[in-house]
Amino acid sequence: MTEYSSLEARLYASIALVRRAEEVISEIYPSDKIKSPVHLAIGQEYIAAAVIDHLRETDYAAGTYRGHGVYLAKGGDLNSMMAELYGKKTGCAQGRAGSMHLVEASKGVIGMSAVVGTGIPVAVGHALAIKQQRRNDVVVAFMGDGSTEEGCFSESINFAALHKLPILFVVENNRLAIHEPLHKRWAADTLTERIATYGIPARRFLEPDILAIHEHVGKVIDDMRTEAGPAFIECHTHRWYEHVGPCEDYDQGYRSLEEGEQWRAKDVYVTLGQSLDEKEKAQIDQDIEASIQAAVEFAEQSPFPAAEELYNYVYA
Repeated sequence: MTEYSSLEARLYASIALVRRAEEVISEIYPSDKIKSPVHLAIGQEYIAAAVIDHLRETDYAAGTYRGHGVYLAKGGDLNSMMAELYGKKTGCAQGRAGSMHLVEASKGVIGMSAVVGTGIPVAVGHALAIKQQRRNDVVVAFMGDGSTEEGCFSESINFAALHKLPILFVVENNRLAIHEPLHKRWAADTLTERIATYGIPARRFLEPDILAIHEHVGKVIDDMRTEAGPAFIECHTHRWYEHVGPCEDYDQGYRSLEEGEQWRAKDVYVTLGQSLDEKEKAQIDQDIEASIQAAVEFAEQSPFPAAEELYNYVYA
């Protein structure tokens, strides 16, 4: 494991890996080498970095179809992720899953799903297993604001609270459900207040303050390891690009460029990087560029699955 001089450097490295990997993915995507749709988390990656920094290898993280950041922050292999996007045999799911269904059981990355909200009850199931086995591991379930409108969200929150399960629910609230803005979907923007009525700690972060998020989550997870039960955080953020794909879409009429410019001015990737020693930052950036280039080469040189594998793992 790479040693860094500070928490800020460690978090920057996590954010920078996701940012640069997704920027390279967005460059490759139009070529059709990548065989699945990609949902980019550019602009949102600081949330996964802040939260997952507290997790151990035996802990679990559940992401969404916008899950590159969760996968990489939790220790998922970059080569395997890139190969999976290419549909190659060496991918993390042997080319079957693509970008929206990343998984790495050995690192505690719960298989992600393209169906909104479906990862939430699966994460709760992992938390229930941890409690039944009397382990002090924890689960973190990441989701978008649209997921909170699914019935399984409320059911999962209630079940976790009722049984005091060791799970942290993290809403990455970019105020969009695909192209539908939050103000057209919610009668009141009081998600955190509603969750608090289940009797669990709930906190909202309106600004991209990665250090404040990191500090709060550290305390929450420490408490969960001693059977304090579930917790919830809502992090307001901004999705830089379109719902799926590598393009901007501010001209589509459902969100404003002005809002985007306000969030980009607070880009944690930039502001956190500026706080580092220049030489250390340069070395981190150099190492990341080398690892991404190696991952792209690995993916392009890897073989596709054999045709006879088509019916493997098919049970119906």
